[in-house]
Amino acid sequence: MPHLARRLFVLPPDLEGAARSWLEHGERTPRAPRYASSVVLLRDSPTGLETWLGYRPGSSPLGVLAFPGGSLEATDDDAVGWLGPAPQYWAEKMGTSDVGLARRHVVGAIRELFEETGILLAGPDLSTTVEGTSTAEWMRAREAVADQEKSFTDVLAKRGLSLRTDLLKPLVNWLSPDFSHRRFNTRYFAATVPMNQQPSLLASKGIWGRWVCVRKVIAERDTTALGDEVGQPNTVGLKLGQLLVPGSEIMLEKMAAANGCIAYLSYKRTAHAYQPTLVEEDGQLMLEVEAAKTVAGEPQRER
Repeated sequence: MPHLARRLFVLPPDLEGAARSWLEHGERTPRAPRYASSVVLLRDSPTGLETWLGYRPGSSPLGVLAFPGGSLEATDDDAVGWLGPAPQYWAEKMGTSDVGLARRHVVGAIRELFEETGILLAGPDLSTTVEGTSTAEWMRAREAVADQEKSFTDVLAKRGLSLRTDLLKPLVNWLSPDFSHRRFNTRYFAATVPMNQQPSLLASKGIWGRWVCVRKVIAERDTTALGDEVGQPNTVGLKLGQLLVPGSEIMLEKMAAANGCIAYLSYKRTAHAYQPTLVEEDGQLMLEVEAAKTVAGEPQRER
């Protein structure tokens, strides 16, 4: 078991009102969180591990900049071709007895990744993945799924494709702070890009998204470089901690310390739910998280 360290993170600007209200009116029953799935997309590069980050318009509980992801949907329960580890395996890995919920998280993760990036973890069999998902036809399918005009499972069935659940790796579980008006219970997964696929933004909703070198992002965390590059009113002039939720920032730290994709994916992880809590430090509201310390270059177990 790793040593858990107390970490403090800045309170994102759009959460300040909810945090102050929570303190002023006394703690109340938190709003029920929505279940969500998110996928950390990974690739190796000459400068180190890279991941795909995207801008999320509005005030997303996943952060202004985030990994691809979103809420689970009713259609994630639909019948779908399934290749790879069974839902029971995923329930055990996630530390839940609710096999149906574990299955929904896996389907939702693959669906959200497809909607937001076009990366499709699916194929006709366990040795093949679909290729060339950058065509206009695939973009129309992504738009239809995003607008809920077609279900993701229908898109797959029409093309004789099944989910490749063996291409996903479970990471961690993060809960939004109790005081948030919009709360998520998010399961994070990791995946690498299948052969002959490239991520791209959704034509109708994509604003900014790209591969970022994780070590560079962490090295420049106290600058406004990334926020300025995104160029949106709620990113310009902001540092990394103001753009990401604590869970994303901690995952980026761990990626920066890992020696490539295989090293990061082969960490031994134990099911554990993390949740930031509201604290006041020297008159300033902060988010406190207990998380494992990351030491660059050392093999470690994530809790």
